[in-house]
Amino acid sequence: MEISSNFIPLNPGLYSLKERWNPSQIGFQIDSHTQDHFPDVDYSQIAVFNISEYEGTNNVASSSMDCKVRDSFYRLYFEGLPNMVDLGTLQLMINRKESFDLITEVCSDLIDKGIIPLIIGGGQDVSYAIYKAYAQLAKTITFCSVDSTFNIGQSDDKLNTHSYLSKMISFKPNHLFNFINLGYQSFYVKPEEIKLLNDLNFEIHRLGQIKNNMQEIEPFLRNTDFLSFDMSSVSSSSFSSNVYSTPNGFNEEESCKIARYAGISDKMSCFGIFEYNQDLDVYNQGAQLISQMMWYFIEGVKFRKMELNPNIENCIKYTVAFEDEQTEIEFFKSNTSGRWWMGVPFKNQITNSFDNYFVACSYDDYQHANRGEIPHRWLKTYSRFL
Repeated sequence: MEISSNFIPLNPGLYSLKERWNPSQIGFQIDSHTQDHFPDVDYSQIAVFNISEYEGTNNVASSSMDCKVRDSFYRLYFEGLPNMVDLGTLQLMINRKESFDLITEVCSDLIDKGIIPLIIGGGQDVSYAIYKAYAQLAKTITFCSVDSTFNIGQSDDKLNTHSYLSKMISFKPNHLFNFINLGYQSFYVKPEEIKLLNDLNFEIHRLGQIKNNMQEIEPFLRNTDFLSFDMSSVSSSSFSSNVYSTPNGFNEEESCKIARYAGISDKMSCFGIFEYNQDLDVYNQGAQLISQMMWYFIEGVKFRKMELNPNIENCIKYTVAFEDEQTEIEFFKSNTSGRWWMGVPFKNQITNSFDNYFVACSYDDYQHANRGEIPHRWLKTYSRFL
């Protein structure tokens, strides 16, 4: 597709003159879409753009055409920025279905070329259109949402920010191998929703569990293809530019840490930050936080280790046998990065033999196994193959 026709160029008064930036600032280094120039997308590693689609949320599109996040982002310093383009603002269509179809097409085109879409939303239900981009490419994915709720909604709800996950789960053919929630708050979710997601062998984690051990986020994001970050999962004292903000949630530092873990994941192929309400961002603190999250994501991408799966020849292998004398789990520790994986056996339908599906894990999982406890994420993965 001719991607350039689908984007509105940046404000020439703000972004056309590179001389306004220091050579070390992102605004100088990034290749931006202006009235006279469209960036060379095919040679980029990351493509940033904003999607002002808010029909399914109570947050609203800004009355200003200029994105505060972009202005804050361009001001940041970054030594040796990866090849990165700013496509501008996605031009929405005359109706919502056509807009979502366009989002699917654009993201599908970028992902297929190995370019990471870095998206400034928009309502979080835009995640559904991005999921369909993977489906269009026949890719089965792990989808991770940083959110205080699950956004399942009712079966007869129209697509919106509170119901999009149920649309993903029911989408046919299914391309959702796993769903991971980071940061749900028990008083905002129905017990039956927790039971449903557990019965589907999805991985859901309360806010307190995550905040008490932030390092455990890394393996979850190493297993993730697409991360959708709802800014209402950040506490209102840290981020108030959102009508859904609540007193509890992640803080600024934790939000940036999540973004960096996402960037360093070799599997992560799309990152979206949603539910930013620019008109509520009076002092630009929300824009600055999101721009810093983007900075940490890009830094993570820059320091990727090219370890999508463990290089067996460059790993130490540990085999843990359990008392039932039937279960064995193989662990692999990378000599390069020190990161861990587990092998989960599954039947390969092509070869009709058993192979290992590699699941990113932590040293804690290995310790649990040595105590005779089968790691939670191993059991969840194994159950999804049954």
